[in-house]
Amino acid sequence: MDPDAVKSTLTNLAFGNVIAAAARNYQKEILAQEKAQSSSAFNEEVDLDELMDDPELEKLHADRIASLKKEAEKREALKRKGHGEYREIDEGDFLGEVTGTEKAICHFYHKEFYRCKIMDKHLKALAPRHVDTKFIKLDAENAPFFVAKLGVKTLPCVVLFSKGVAMDRLVGFQDIGGKDDFSTRTLELILIKKGIISEKKDNEGDEDDDYRENSQRTVRSSTNPDSDSDSD
Repeated sequence: MDPDAVKSTLTNLAFGNVIAAAARNYQKEILAQEKAQSSSAFNEEVDLDELMDDPELEKLHADRIASLKKEAEKREALKRKGHGEYREIDEGDFLGEVTGTEKAICHFYHKEFYRCKIMDKHLKALAPRHVDTKFIKLDAENAPFFVAKLGVKTLPCVVLFSKGVAMDRLVGFQDIGGKDDFSTRTLELILIKKGIISEKKDNEGDEDDDYRENSQRTVRSSTNPDSDSDSD
């Protein structure tokens, strides 16, 4: 046999053995990785099961559910007292409305005054967002006793009540920049600053269409910028 041919054959066999060994090593490595991943996934499942059975986590979950239930019951109780909507009342109902709740906002208005209509629009948007506070309106012409008693001189006049006591007020648009084209959010921030409503978190409460619309755009300006009017 030709020595060169024998040498070539042996070389090819050696090379083939190296390739085969490398293939076997690669296969072993892949199997090892798959086994490790399977073991890791199993451990994760075990850890998750242990976490789900954690008594502290179960207590936190139960406390959260109880808190949400209590809050929902409170909101329903307030709604039964007239919270969550912007309502018109009569003079005869006024005392009961403002003394029968923790916080109340009453808008003294005149049906012909343009700025009263602007205030109406914003208060209507805020009422369902701030259920803790009662939002009501009273026709100043039909409530002479309380108009005199509270010293209401200029309309719109928004009186803020805490436990039945008038704690503050917005007279005309003086506190809102003196212009008609303010947003609902502007009024909301003023009422928050005065302590009659509370700031809402981003995920707290459902904003209705009126609030979103009036927060994104302003009400068109009045043709009469000096539309605040005396109630006399």
